[in-house]
Amino acid sequence: MIKELRDRGYKLKYLLTAMGMSRSTYYYELGRTDAVALRNTGLSAEIRRIYDENQQRYGVRRITAELHNRGFEVNHKRVQRLMHDMKLLGKRPKEKYYSYKGEVGKTADNLLKQDFISDTPLEKWTTDISQFNMGWGKCYFSPILDMCGNEIISYNVSLHPNMEQIKDILDKAFAKFPKLTGLIMHSDQGWQYQHAYYRTELEKHGITQSDVQKGELP
Repeated sequence: MIKELRDRGYKLKYLLTAMGMSRSTYYYELGRTDAVALRNTGLSAEIRRIYDENQQRYGVRRITAELHNRGFEVNHKRVQRLMHDMKLLGKRPKEKYYSYKGEVGKTADNLLKQDFISDTPLEKWTTDISQFNMGWGKCYFSPILDMCGNEIISYNVSLHPNMEQIKDILDKAFAKFPKLTGLIMHSDQGWQYQHAYYRTELEKHGITQSDVQKGELP
C-alpha cells in the first residue's frame, strides 16, 4: 500500500508515520517483495512453457508435478495462483461417449472395412458423439463429417445425448444436400443409430447405413 501511494506522489515519511512503520522495515519488506516477484517471474515462465508444450491441456496438479520433475520446489496453491494471474486454464479433454446399449433396434454391416479415406465429396460420411466434462456439467458434441477433406457437414452441441440431437444434425445436413446418391453413412452401433427414425431418414434420402461391428475398432 505504501509503495502504491508513494508512486502516486505521496511523501514516504508521512506514509510511514501514518502506518507506524520504520524506514528500515519498509525497505526490508520492499526488497523481500521484489525478490518474491523475481522468483515468480522465472516460475511463471516455466509454467507457461509446460502449458504450451502440452497443448494447453495441463491443469494445476499436472503442471505442479512437472515442475517437481524439473527441480522446482513449489506447492499447487502457488501454481494455481500464478496460473490464475496468467489466465491459464487447462483444457478438459473430450471423452468417448459410449452409447451402445445392446441391440435396441436394427444394425447394419460394416461397409467401409476401415477405409476412411475418400477422394470424392458426398461419398462417405461419418457421425459420432463425444462427451465433454465441463466445470458446470457435461455436454455432448455430435457432428456429421465428410471423409473427403474432413469437412463438417453439420453439428449439434447438447446437454443431453438424445434423438433431438440426431434429428437436428440430419435436418441441417439434408437442408444443405437434399439429393444424395450413393452416399454411405458410417457410425458405431449406438442406440441412436439403431433407432427407426435414424434408419428411415437415411433410407429416405438414398443413404446406405454402415456400422462398426462390436469388437472392431471404430
